Amino acid sequence: MTLEFDVTSQLASFSYQAAFNADREIVVLFGHSGAGKSLTLQFVAGLLRPSTGRIAIDGACVFDSSRSLNVAPQHRRAGYVVQELALFEHMTVAENVAFGVPRGVDRRQRVRELLSFFELDGFGERRPRTLSGGQRQRVALARAIARDAPVLLLDEPFSALDDALRTSLRRELLRLRAELGLTILFVTHDLREAHFLADRIAVFDEGALLQVDAREQVFKRPSSRRVAQLTGGSNIWSGHVAEVAPGSVVVEVQGLRLRSSGSPAPVQVGQPVDVVVRPERINLHRGAPAPGEKANIFSARVVAEYAYGSTHTLHLEPTPAGPSMEVEIAARPYEVLGVATRKEFSIEIDAGDVHVIPA
Repeated sequence: MTLEFDVTSQLASFSYQAAFNADREIVVLFGHSGAGKSLTLQFVAGLLRPSTGRIAIDGACVFDSSRSLNVAPQHRRAGYVVQELALFEHMTVAENVAFGVPRGVDRRQRVRELLSFFELDGFGERRPRTLSGGQRQRVALARAIARDAPVLLLDEPFSALDDALRTSLRRELLRLRAELGLTILFVTHDLREAHFLADRIAVFDEGALLQVDAREQVFKRPSSRRVAQLTGGSNIWSGHVAEVAPGSVVVEVQGLRLRSSGSPAPVQVGQPVDVVVRPERINLHRGAPAPGEKANIFSARVVAEYAYGSTHTLHLEPTPAGPSMEVEIAARPYEVLGVATRKEFSIEIDAGDVHVIPA
């Protein structure tokens, strides 16, 4: 395991507690500002000391409160890139990258390799101030991995860049992980960025790690109502269990009954629950779809809509009863269905997309 992390810390504003492992993957640390994401990177890097716990990098323990062990930052095998990049403006690009190369390594050769890897050939003698935003980011990444560290810590490194450049650098980061086998902790509060990059997502809130899981598991199967809210769940309803059957349950929400399959927590008839359905998992039909055991089918009316580039967000009111719900639909289906002129639709939600959480 490349990174083992299990620490607690008592801070002025909140108590911090998190435990997770990571191995040759991108783990996105997600949550609002001040939730504890950047704090996690600082604990791993050794810039801050936790109150209790243990941290190990590539099998070597770097912090253990039970042994009063706290390895200095410069001796931890972790590269660190902050939002401001912190490049040395008085140094050339090559000198910036060489700064991260450990002793005993051929610095010139290592710098040449890294400049080539990040497509910075010919930029070695340039000063950082003469580079574009994307080039500066590549220099910062090259310097961070120059020390041959198996762990890379990235604190919102792309947030100040335009959309096109952010997309390009995200792809480059995926290449970096794949070709070098790095373990990357990536801090963001951008849902699109988290979905693009993450192998797993760690959701933080007020110093607590609420859930760490595979990307799709976090979005489709949030462990709590709070995780669903933090990860962009717009359809979160309070209801109760109406029926329990092997492999499925039926919940009732404001008069609308929905079948759910695959929800892991056991529930009983009458039990209060939270019901979560992702907006992109709701399907619209002009006519009635073929009924199926795993499908929830009902009628609804479009009462409002908003366009976001190539995606449309629709607000629906089920008929005759049910909770208001939000649907995301791509431009092509929007046109084919004629949503601009037609407001009454049949709605289909697969039972596997209805997630039930005990309240």
